[in-house]
Amino acid sequence: MTSSARRLLEDVLALPEAERLELASEIIASVDGPRDADWEAAWLAELDRRVEAANAREEPAADWNDARARILRRLGGT
Repeated sequence: MTSSARRLLEDVLALPEAERLELASEIIASVDGPRDADWEAAWLAELDRRVEAANAREEPAADWNDARARILRRLGGT
């Protein structure tokens, strides 16, 4: 890493978390290539499919706090 990149990193790390996340997202997007135009429609269709499948199995909706805790445990967070 160049010295100018290191200085930039230090400046970025001093930003509030929300700004760091936004900046990181923009940097990743800049090297990720062009966005798939059909991505949003495909994801919404997948979400609808999953909801319909859960409803067909008559699964009760998970409590958000429980679901979040399970996700964080899987990710190794707290």
